[in-house]
Amino acid sequence: MTTTTTEIDEIIAYIHQHIYDPLPLARLASHVSYSPYHFTRLFKERMGISPMYYVSSIRLQKAKDLLLQTNLSVRDISLEIGQQSLGTFTTRFTERVGMTPAQFRNTAHDASKHLQSLEQLRDWHTPYFCNPRHPTLRGTISSEHPFSGVVLIGLFPKPIPEGFPLHGTLIGSLGEFEFPNVEPGIYYLLATTISWGTGAIDMLLPQSTLRTRSREAVVVSPGTDPAPLNVTLHPPALDDPPILISLPVLMNHFLARVQNREEYRV
Repeated sequence: MTTTTTEIDEIIAYIHQHIYDPLPLARLASHVSYSPYHFTRLFKERMGISPMYYVSSIRLQKAKDLLLQTNLSVRDISLEIGQQSLGTFTTRFTERVGMTPAQFRNTAHDASKHLQSLEQLRDWHTPYFCNPRHPTLRGTISSEHPFSGVVLIGLFPKPIPEGFPLHGTLIGSLGEFEFPNVEPGIYYLLATTISWGTGAIDMLLPQSTLRTRSREAVVVSPGTDPAPLNVTLHPPALDDPPILISLPVLMNHFLARVQNREEYRV
């Protein structure tokens, strides 16, 4: 392990320990004795996102936890994580989680229903595009540990699972997956899991689920299917980004696509 890797691990732990404190870039850089510019470059090389974007993401993860584990009002939660404007907090939360804070707080019952519906699903195939205009991205997913449940896989514009994936699917077992008709561009593959029998809170706050992500960007070029991706699920690592998108939202969209035979991506 290099000195730089150790220092980035140290600053990630520091962010988690002081997430309710002001964390300007200068404070973070000073903690590991780098200039703000040099620190930002090293952090982004390791994490794929800037230090301040990472701080914002961890704070939204804390907001999700507070919404489910406390009776604090949405306004109080926004203040707790350092967001003075309720409107800005609500907008950012909705964009990156997939629903408003109030809706997220009230989704526990739906989360359990969606998982039960998936467990009873016999046909996981989704509609194929009749005449795809763009390449198909294929791959396989395996796991370091035994697993039985659902795997949620998505292609995202940033190396963090937030907002709706540009392309996404669910599979009911380890093995092959594919994304048809992927527009040329640069993507990041991220995946996580939900074991059968998982409780609603653990679905809404997926902090210990098996997961994986592509360390390098996935480049899709016009007219040519990219090389297959082979990824392996692993327990959470310190430098894994928080899972901000609400997994029950993705489950619900997938069920609608399968049951209604609708051709939409998520």
